[in-house]
Amino acid sequence: MKMRNHLDELENESIYILREIVAQFQKPVLLFSGGKDSITVARLAQKAFYPAKIPFAFMHIDTGHNFPETIEFRDKLINELGVELIVRYVQDSINQNKVQEETGKYASRNALQTITLLDAIEEFGFDACIGGARRDEEKSRAKERIFSVRDDFGQWDAKKQRPEMFSILNGRINFGENVRAFPISNWTEEDVWSYIKRENLELPSIYFSHERKLVKRDGAILAFSEYLNLVETDEIVMGQVRFRTVGDMTCTAALYSEANSIDTIMFENKNSKSSERGARIDDKRSEAALEQRKKGGYF
Repeated sequence: MKMRNHLDELENESIYILREIVAQFQKPVLLFSGGKDSITVARLAQKAFYPAKIPFAFMHIDTGHNFPETIEFRDKLINELGVELIVRYVQDSINQNKVQEETGKYASRNALQTITLLDAIEEFGFDACIGGARRDEEKSRAKERIFSVRDDFGQWDAKKQRPEMFSILNGRINFGENVRAFPISNWTEEDVWSYIKRENLELPSIYFSHERKLVKRDGAILAFSEYLNLVETDEIVMGQVRFRTVGDMTCTAALYSEANSIDTIMFENKNSKSSERGARIDDKRSEAALEQRKKGGYF
């Protein structure tokens, strides 16, 4: 008889959550970024509903400032999974004057995704948005429940969280409300990498060490791109780097690394003095930057 290990327990919990989402909601969708966490959730969804197809669409809120490697991987995986991909563009929200493009040295479209997402939720009538957020990522993530209710304005209130005792998930919502559901909420970064290794999952190449053109700015290393507003103090260099998390090219910092396998990445991560989201420059705008964005309807 096979003994269950830690990953088996996490997988079983996540599969239970995914099945509860489909059972309790009319029209769920998986928010897919092409990053390691949403790739992990996609594999869990495959297992949860096998041999049937995944019973919900995937949706990507495209800022237009993504790593090209991530978009290429996204399209490849969607084709392999045979699921519907919905893409909505921040550029359309800008063109419609719903949001204003940021200017200056630290300009980013990351926060602008919120309006595009909320419009897409209303357009399609989604009542549950499945995400790959985990509690260990950041303190505001740790405050959320697995079923995290958003009001009819898409806003999140950390003080109005429902209890989730004994794995009982309450998906009841009022008209206009929706839920963000997090199947891997109880996983850690190490758990995700261990699962990726066990399942032999493919990832975008930027997760592994590679040489690319970089911009050194205020102690951070950014991928050189046309989307950056360069200033005189920026230094353009070549370097061997990898990315620990996937976001926009304007706000996701790299780290110098020779790690080109999952084992060496896990070793580096374990010995790192910075957190996973420590490379997200947009989180550093204020002490509660991510929480403020979440209150306004962010992922």
